[in-house]
Amino acid sequence: MYFYEVAILSSPLSLLTYNYDPLLEIGAAVEIAVKNKNYKAVIISTCQKPEFKTSEILGVGEFYYSDKQIKLAQFIATYYFSSLGEALGLMVPYLRAKISVLCQQNKVNATKVVSTINLSQKQNEALFFLQQHKTSLLFGDTGSGKTEIYMKYFEQMSESGNRSIFLMPEISLTPQMGKRLEEHFGDKVVMWHSKLTPLQKKKALTKIYDGSAYIIAGPRSALFLPVKDLGLIVVDEEHDDSYKSSSRPRYNARDIAIYMGKLYDIPVVLGSATPSLNSFVKFPHVRLKGGHFSSQKEFIYERSAENLSPMILQNLKNTIDAKEQSIVFLPTRANFKYLICGDCGHTYECVFCSIGMSIHQKSHALKCHYCNFTQAIPQVCSACGSSNLTSSRLGTAEATKNISETFPEAKIEQFDRDVITTANKLKKALKRFNDEEIDVLVGTQMLSKGHDYHGVTLAVVLGMDNMLNMSDYRSREKALSSLIQVAGRSGRAKNAKVLVQSFNEEFFSTFVENYEEFLKDEMEYRKELYPPYKKLCRVLFSHKNGLKAKNEMIHMQEKLVKFSNIEIVGYGKCAIERVADKYRFEILLRSDKSTDLIKAISTCRADLAEVDMDPIEFG
Repeated sequence: MYFYEVAILSSPLSLLTYNYDPLLEIGAAVEIAVKNKNYKAVIISTCQKPEFKTSEILGVGEFYYSDKQIKLAQFIATYYFSSLGEALGLMVPYLRAKISVLCQQNKVNATKVVSTINLSQKQNEALFFLQQHKTSLLFGDTGSGKTEIYMKYFEQMSESGNRSIFLMPEISLTPQMGKRLEEHFGDKVVMWHSKLTPLQKKKALTKIYDGSAYIIAGPRSALFLPVKDLGLIVVDEEHDDSYKSSSRPRYNARDIAIYMGKLYDIPVVLGSATPSLNSFVKFPHVRLKGGHFSSQKEFIYERSAENLSPMILQNLKNTIDAKEQSIVFLPTRANFKYLICGDCGHTYECVFCSIGMSIHQKSHALKCHYCNFTQAIPQVCSACGSSNLTSSRLGTAEATKNISETFPEAKIEQFDRDVITTANKLKKALKRFNDEEIDVLVGTQMLSKGHDYHGVTLAVVLGMDNMLNMSDYRSREKALSSLIQVAGRSGRAKNAKVLVQSFNEEFFSTFVENYEEFLKDEMEYRKELYPPYKKLCRVLFSHKNGLKAKNEMIHMQEKLVKFSNIEIVGYGKCAIERVADKYRFEILLRSDKSTDLIKAISTCRADLAEVDMDPIEFG
């Protein structure tokens, strides 16, 4: 009889002890029972016979987790304060037996790709630079040919029988990139994301298991696929916040990719037109300036609050009359962020969250974007009975409606997560726009996500001041990056205008065409205070009983004070005090080293404490 410590997949429970005969290998996927319910689990280690009675493992599957997957899971569990089972739950296991033989045959039979990618001298020099470093940053302007460099690198990996993982920040990027990769690499490409059907996932995994897939592309979940002979990881748009998971384990896929590079001893390439200061400071970079486009961009600034001003509408009219296309960027979905009574000032907050609800005119509802609670739009104020209900902050739905009413002959479409709910809808919307069936595309961050719009000659950018004034140490970086990314979608075929509504023209005009200078300026601003020079950690406490959450926070804070090598930046109520009917409190910690934070938190962590290492969300 042998005894094993096992981790239950995706469970917060710690390791449990079971028995089995014959001997099982570490990493084997097994089935166990806990309180008459069956679970999938993983063998983590063998152990001595315990003093208590153990249950028997029910069965052993054909799947297993490799040594490197277990090491990676252990790192994630330690650094991001999750259980080992939750970390392993991110990963897709390997398949035994004949598949691995096929994989070896596919490696031997790796065929040369007929290359149609001809890099310029500058691109070749950039590729050579990337090949000389284990982790490096490709800092290339929009249109400078970053994708061609990635593809040439994939080509070289494929020829040597090695496979590549290509990370993109969101599913929204996969249709265009997938088409481009498949045109060049054919059936050697696998696109992986959460919107795949079970049959599509099965087909994709078969190609990964048998080794016929050489380029595996997708958002952060693609990083955890069972790729044998992995030779390269590319993280495109490395600055993007969607690489960070908002639920436990709260990992950042970009940082995990860098860790995997060390674990697997393979190169990692980070790419962006607006790289994060973290990556710019930490890793050697090669700079690609300019683009393939000979067209010019003119930046025009309007000192105005967020609205569709006469100046914006006139520029839209001129573009529509010239049979050209425009994009309008807003940071807010739906119609308006808040509904307010003009007489008594009463605001309509979610009954479960202390945050204003957004108006969705299409469904005649107020909706909370935090917990999805929905109610009908009131006709009169519930506090004073007044019908003088006003709204603040323009959203995509309202902007689309207003532009459509102003230009009834033009085709205006909304482009955000409220409308683009599937990969198929995204593909069709992009095709309509590039086929010039749409005159104006109105959207949120989705507009700026690296999509290739061929004929945009006007980009209207609203809400920059709201982004710039967020209570976030990265607010300058995020606002400027968004502006550059949106502006980069215009002027690809013809000269273009970028109309920016902002009271901060001096800041934006100084850096919008010199992001490298901004990064150098930002270095001075962050030294001794923020990442990459300091490590931050946010500890959250939430409970339906607000007093319980508050007491746990105070109890943990009193213990943390005793650690001289960490600093308590602040503690108290969260900016949004209540979400999903739970009261929320937080402690923000700062230190020179993440190991000091991990040690301190591990020593005095409270039961309710949810730890967010390297946080990007402070609301």
